[in-house]
Amino acid sequence: MHLRNVEVFCDIVACRSFSKAAELRGISQPAASHSVQQLEERVGTTLIDRSQRPLRLTSAGEAYYDGCRKLLDDFRLVEDRVRSLGGTISGRVRMAAIYSVGLLQMSEYTQRMQAVNSAVEVQLDYVHPDEVYARVRGDEADLGIVSFPRDGGDVTCIPWLEQEMGLVVSPGDALAGRESVELQAIAGKPFVGFTSDLTIRRETDRLLKRHRVSVRVVHEFDNIENIKRAVEIGAGAALLPLASVRREREFGSLKAIPLADVEFTRPLGIIHKRHKHLSAAAEQFVEVLHEDLGLDSSDTTLAPLPTSVSA
Repeated sequence: MHLRNVEVFCDIVACRSFSKAAELRGISQPAASHSVQQLEERVGTTLIDRSQRPLRLTSAGEAYYDGCRKLLDDFRLVEDRVRSLGGTISGRVRMAAIYSVGLLQMSEYTQRMQAVNSAVEVQLDYVHPDEVYARVRGDEADLGIVSFPRDGGDVTCIPWLEQEMGLVVSPGDALAGRESVELQAIAGKPFVGFTSDLTIRRETDRLLKRHRVSVRVVHEFDNIENIKRAVEIGAGAALLPLASVRREREFGSLKAIPLADVEFTRPLGIIHKRHKHLSAAAEQFVEVLHEDLGLDSSDTTLAPLPTSVSA
């Protein structure tokens, strides 16, 4: 019971919410609160300052949380080793992904994981890129998915996808019938882009500046789904990974046109904490992510899976 309370406490801290942690654990919010109260009674001090929103740890709570994370990591490692001796892989994989990775893509991969091994639960949160790195560094996520990944320091990267970027327009756009298009063709057009704090937006701006192409930004969003919806209603054109509009291309709601005169790609990588053992469940999900599920065509190159992903 004490270890279960520790797990609930760590989930509350990671989620910054009693209710979200309770939902994650499949328990009631009062039960989650009672778990923390039992821990506080055991150690004789307050761990969480409940007067703050979002929740904040007390100084004692921070020390307790750091120790509990190490404790749970060691315990899961032991469990993992024992299960592997029996050929069983189970557990939870906590993943943080950028908003722009594409909801459809990740949904199909998590469904594939369930088909491969229903004993592995994938907990997937969509957050800002900086938060993806923060969660991986803080042991609040086992894996993270980011674009233009940074490999260095306490974070290492497993290459995943290299996605071709292209022009995306509504079916009624003047460029919709083109087989390919030069970048200059979008000069002066209304443009729907990513928000300026995202690396993909900065890379897009560099590309346009390098080729002396000026566009009129009319909308900015932090995820691909909102950009696609804006383009569908004719708000403007966008530069997006061609693979991310596969469903819309099939339905005819969007036109995706390769760029004829420039090579522009978006790399996606799977990050994890350097020198931290990945559970067998996390390694299995990395393997699933490196399977071709029919999502990837000539628009996307799938990187080979490294021999070992636990380094």
